[in-house]
This record gives sequence, structure tokens and C-alpha cells, in this order.
Amino acid sequence: MCRFFLNILFNLLCLDPVIPMYYYIEKENIDLKSPPKTMVVDHGLFLWNQAMFILAQLLTAGLLHINELDPIRRYLPSYNRPRKGGRYSAFQAKPSIGTATDLVVQIVLIAESMRLQAMMATYGIQTQTPHEVEPVQIWSSTQLVKVYQNLGVNKKLKLKGRPERPIGSLGTSKLYRICGATVLCYPLIFEVSDFYLYRDMALLIDDIKTELQFVGRYWRLSGRPTVCLLIREEHMRDPQFKQMLDLLAMLKKGYCDNVKVRIGRLQNLISSSCVEHLDFMNQLDGLTDSFTHFQQLEHEYIGYQSLTDVPRALNYTDQLKDLSSYKDKSTNEIIECLKNQDSLYAKAQLYGFILRREGKHFKIQDTTIENSLFSYYHAGCLRHWSAVRYTSSLLHHTVDSISPFITAVLVHGKQLTVGVIGQNETVFDKPMTPAEIQSIVYSSGDSSAFSGILKIRVGWVLEAMKYYLDIIGSKKKIEEHSPYEIRQLIFKVLSITECESHNSLKLEPLQKRQLEGCLCRVPHRFYNEVWDVLLRTPKGVVVEGNIIPREPTMSNMTKNELTFSLLVEEMLNHINVPEYRQLIVELLTIVSTILGRNPELTFNQPLNLRQLVTDAAHMYAKDNGLKEEKIEYLMEIPYMQSTGYLARATVNTVLKGGQITGKLDSEGHSACKLQ
Repeated sequence: MCRFFLNILFNLLCLDPVIPMYYYIEKENIDLKSPPKTMVVDHGLFLWNQAMFILAQLLTAGLLHINELDPIRRYLPSYNRPRKGGRYSAFQAKPSIGTATDLVVQIVLIAESMRLQAMMATYGIQTQTPHEVEPVQIWSSTQLVKVYQNLGVNKKLKLKGRPERPIGSLGTSKLYRICGATVLCYPLIFEVSDFYLYRDMALLIDDIKTELQFVGRYWRLSGRPTVCLLIREEHMRDPQFKQMLDLLAMLKKGYCDNVKVRIGRLQNLISSSCVEHLDFMNQLDGLTDSFTHFQQLEHEYIGYQSLTDVPRALNYTDQLKDLSSYKDKSTNEIIECLKNQDSLYAKAQLYGFILRREGKHFKIQDTTIENSLFSYYHAGCLRHWSAVRYTSSLLHHTVDSISPFITAVLVHGKQLTVGVIGQNETVFDKPMTPAEIQSIVYSSGDSSAFSGILKIRVGWVLEAMKYYLDIIGSKKKIEEHSPYEIRQLIFKVLSITECESHNSLKLEPLQKRQLEGCLCRVPHRFYNEVWDVLLRTPKGVVVEGNIIPREPTMSNMTKNELTFSLLVEEMLNHINVPEYRQLIVELLTIVSTILGRNPELTFNQPLNLRQLVTDAAHMYAKDNGLKEEKIEYLMEIPYMQSTGYLARATVNTVLKGGQITGKLDSEGHSACKLQ
């Protein structure tokens, strides 16, 4: 009876089986073709195996949910996982994988006043005022630059802090703890300065989209990025404020051009944000009192109930009169002319003449020239961009954020030049501070899109934009376009080949050569091809009287060296006619192809590119019965035709006596052939 009860109890017991760590075969049984009936088992208890077996049993029995296995929630996307506490920002565990699939960019909308907040609410846009986000302070990024100047300072070692460079988009997407205060900085695009760019609402809207895309693409820190967008009352008066409302409505839906965004109250977003503690400031108690933060405008009444109540800034129309004839007249004559002028652009010119002659402190009716120019500089409110740009140049203004943009161009392997076409240019080949850039800009002259462009010459880019406006039949001068229109124009000029391939623009051969020649865009491997030509030309290549010698060029440089490419580009820049410059690029490519297919050829005399083009023009005129032999004809015909004539001129040159070395056939001719 006792035995019977023991058997029942044994059957009711649930015993955990022991999972061995491994099995192994004894040495004497290794050579057996089939495993032995009994294998030696490691009898030690291996807890990992035991845990996996028990978890599998619990899951299959439905006693445990898979979410309960992961207390730190690694099965969730990064933005839903509990953040690891810390005082400093840190990169994510696997930065190489990126965060494009689950990153959400948090957005805080800050309205300048309660009146503006109430008006925005009528359109379904919820914002916060600076008072509502307290004790968090809203700072300008320039204030953060001042804070970082204290980083690493050591007077004994004569170490200075961070240079006075602007804080980029990623830096303004964090929250900061500074001397016990919590700070959120708004991006550079919302900086209000003397420069006129911030007055263009269309440009601001485009910058906001670019800012969010950049942060969404390159954010690699733990915690979400938090971007602060400012809405000012002056924005309401802009004719394009409706487009700003459309952008905010799109952000409210949770997306901005495929970037996930979330608009919310700052207090609710702090817990998931990236927070940086600036401990090097702790020793400076009360320092935050010396830093200014974004101030809320106070009004006695809420006021505007809709956009229709807000007075709009009107676009000002003005005829662009050229008053350069007054440049040499007396100051009194210029002042008299000022009294009779209604045109803002004309007045700006006249004030400029007096400024250069008398200085900025010269007074006209108790007002200095400088103050008068500042008043006309506010023509940006009237969208009179010609007058604004002219006055801005007289006041030597530059955009605050130009330094990071120039650095971005440089790190992509491009160089930048500023100057007047045909005169000395200043080259930007290393990062510079805003002050250094301003000094260069106003001392050098009066005035994947970059594929194939080695050096971006600002003067020639402007020339390309003028050509483009002529091609599309625009009646507006380039200086009359808004900053946003200028940006779009630059994109179109730089991607002209892509626009043509999509049939959105049909270019004549001459027009295409003019645009590509202005940009000095060259084919892929072009500079390597020039190296190959130089290798077979002992006495060098002549470009408009300037020679690229084979020696010591090939001794001092290598084929793929940037210095060699810049040397060739500099030689091409001596050609001031862009369509002719592009024709020379075509010619060098053809010469390289011919030499590559005929390895026995070598030029014994200097290769004069001008002479080759002249010979090709002679052949074209002869074939087409033209009386004049103009090089311009070659620039106007399609590429396939010009290639044929340039190739014929090259072959004729190498077949002339003394121009080639190599084997001759039985009739005394070169083995050169085109394939």
C-alpha cells in the first residue's frame, strides 16, 4: 500500500531534467563508423543550458510572455527603451547601423508672445511661450558659443577655450545643464542679425526642412534630438506666412519629407531628450545671469484673431536706375540728386558714392551716412532685394553662419574662390572664422551637385546663373531675385545636366557649353587623362600661352594628386570665354583617347591646344562652304560633330613631320588609327 502511494506521488511531481553541457566520445571509440550506444556525458550542471530549456518550456506552455523576458526592453526600438542615466551625451551602442528606421526628431514650437500663441491656436498649431517653458531657458546658439569658450581654459598652461565658431545643427539639438539651469538653444537659422537672409520666409521654410533632414540623418547619440523652432510676430506680416502654417501642419502629422517628427510640450519631451551637463561651468556660480535668453513680448491684449487681421508687408517695385555717372560728381551735387530721388536703389547708390568719399560719419541733415544706409537696409521688409544687397555690401555685412557652410564645401574635397572674373581671386582652402571670411570677402573684389567641379569659383557661378536666366527668358535681373529664388537658381544651374535629361529644359549646344564652362565641370577621370597626355608630350601642353611642362610636374606630383588637378584647373581658368573653355576640355579628352588607342604616338613639339581648335574650325568651314573660319562655329554644333573635327585636327597634327615618334608602315605613314 505504501509503495502504491509513493508511485502516485512520484508521478505527480514535476522534476526539472538536467541538461548536460556537452557530450563527448571516448578516445577508443573515435575511429568507429557509427557512434557507440553510450556516450560519456558531462555531469556538471550548466546553468545557461538549464535556463534556456526552462524558458522554452514556460513559453510553449503559455506561462510566460516574451516581453517579460527582457526587463531592459531591448526588443523595442531605441526611442522606447529606458535611457541609461548619465551626465554626458553618449553615442548609441551600434552607431554603424544608424537610427534611420526608428529615430524621431522632437520639435518644440516657441511663440514670441501670447498674442501670437492665441492666433496660432486658431489654426490648430499648439505652441508655448518662453514663460510657459520655465524654468527651462531658450537661448540663442551664440550664447552657447560664449559658454564653450570656457571649455579647457587653463591660464597656467596658457590654454584657451573653444574657438568662437558657430554651433551646428546637432549641437543645438541637445538640452544643456549649465550652472544648475536647463537650456534649450534654437538653431542658427533663427538668428536675427543685420544680415538680410532671415527676412525671406521662403528661405526660412526651406532651411527648417533641411535642418530636420540633417538631424534625422546624422543623429547618433543616445536620446532623441530636440529642435526648437521659433515663431516671431514679424513672421505673421510676411506674405508667405501661409506657407509656414502649411509646414507646421505637416509637422503636426508626424512627418517632414520622410523624417519622423513629434511636436510636443517641452516638459513632456525632456525625459526622452539628449541632455548634456557642462560641468566645466559649475565653478562659475551665477554665470547664467550674464547670458541673455529669448524674451517674450508682452501685450496688454491678445489682439489678432486670424491672419486676415495682420497687416502685410508689400512687395516694393522699383526701376533699377544706374547712377554711376554721379560717381565723379561733387558731394553737393550728389546730395541735391538725393533730394529728388524716390527710388530706394538709386538712393542706395548715391549714399554709397558719398560713403566712399566722405566716410560713414559724414552727416546729411543731422544723420550720418551709416545710419541712413541702415534705414534703407530695412528695405528687406519691402522685399526690394536689389537695394538690400547693394546696401548690405556697403555696410560690409556677412551671414553669421557662413563659416560652417564653407567648411562643409572643403571637407567634400572642393575649393572655393571669391573674386571678380579676370582678376585675382582669393582661395578658401582651409576652415576660417566668420571674421576672417568677412575680411576676405570685402577685400577681394566688388562683387553630388558639384560632381566634376574641382574649385567652386563664386564669380563664375554667378555668371552661369546669368546665362541661365537669359536662356529661360527671365526679365528679372539676378539681383532682383529673393534669397530663396537664388538658392533654387543655383540648384538648377549645378544640376543642369540632370534637368536636361528629364526634358524639363532643352539646351542648345552653345548654351550647354556656356553653363558647363562657367562651372568648369569636367568629365570623370579628366585630370587622369590630362596626365596621360602630358606623359606623351615631353615639351608640355600649351593653354592660351601658358604651358604645363612635363618636367618637373611629373617628378613632383602623382597622377591622382589633388595638386596636379588644381594645376590643370588653374590653367583652364586662364580662358575667360566659358564655351571655349569647355571646348578645350573636350579636346583634351579626345587627345587622351587617341593616344590611349595608339601607344606608339608621342608629340615631339609642345601641344598647342589653340592651334588644334583653329585647325578643326578650318576643316568645319571648308566642309560646310563657309567663308569665315570661326572657332565659334565649333561651339555651336552638337558634341558629336565637334568631336569629329577635333579628332581629325589631332590626327593631322600627329601625322605632320617631326610630331610623332614610333613605327612607320611600309609607305612611311604612322600606324595611328581611330577605332
